[in-house]
Amino acid sequence: MAKLRVGARGSRLSRAQTQIVADLLSSRVPGLEIEIVPIKTRGDGVPPEKRDVDGKTAFTGEIEDLLLSGYVDAAVHSMKDLPVEEREGLIIAATPPRGDPRDALISTGGQDFRGLRKGATLGTSSLRRRAQLLALRSDLTVIDLHGNVETRIRKMVELRLDAVVLAAAGLDRISESARVSHLFSLQEVIPAAGQATLAVQVRRGDSETEKAVASIDDASARREAVCERAFTKRVGGDCFVPVGACARGDGTTLTVSGVIASPDGRELIRRTLTSTSGGPEALGSKLGEEMLSLGGERILRGLLP
Repeated sequence: MAKLRVGARGSRLSRAQTQIVADLLSSRVPGLEIEIVPIKTRGDGVPPEKRDVDGKTAFTGEIEDLLLSGYVDAAVHSMKDLPVEEREGLIIAATPPRGDPRDALISTGGQDFRGLRKGATLGTSSLRRRAQLLALRSDLTVIDLHGNVETRIRKMVELRLDAVVLAAAGLDRISESARVSHLFSLQEVIPAAGQATLAVQVRRGDSETEKAVASIDDASARREAVCERAFTKRVGGDCFVPVGACARGDGTTLTVSGVIASPDGRELIRRTLTSTSGGPEALGSKLGEEMLSLGGERILRGLLP
């Protein structure tokens, strides 16, 4: 194929992630012309604090519509923003090499997490992060803080917060990792399913585009994503629920850790499973099943209106 039109949101992070994909494609498919098509979604047009739309589909749905219509040939998403049920007519043709899945703390005074003052105020838009941070330090005050990476860092200063917590991979991709004062280990804070993983969607049946995009697929990143998404599907988690999962592969071994928590962090269930033979989807589903039976179902049921 001679040209590929790739749709992406106009945020700094989205542009950076799309450029990563474009650079990989250029290196794997010589002579391919890549046009990055900026797309403004309804999620972009609503102030972060006033969004009452689904956190995933607010940003992905319209791009998927344009992909289905043929306006673009491929779309780049953060995997954690994609619903676990694939949109009819679309497939994830590539999961490029994964970034750092950990969460990162940026503090106004450069302190690490343990060095923050007693009663420090942290900003995050994630119930998953809120719950795990409070489980580590119940003295903290955690407030809702929405917006893209730059907006949240700016609001940290404007609102005189002590710190904000963001995805390490996002900060790295926009060259802001030097701001990080603490990286949470995967034992401290389990990330969102799909965090640091990119997903490149194409139309099902567009074999030429699928073949080109599949050239940048990373088998390890795909296996981890499949496992994490299977966990999320089994427990019914989304961005409005304190649920997280992170799978890491080592050769033939795959280890996945999950968390289900109450928003205040007082109830928190963690569990880790390892497999050397079973498929990633089965492993993720098994972890979800076990965690629901250990009390996760009761916690999640308590969050329903």
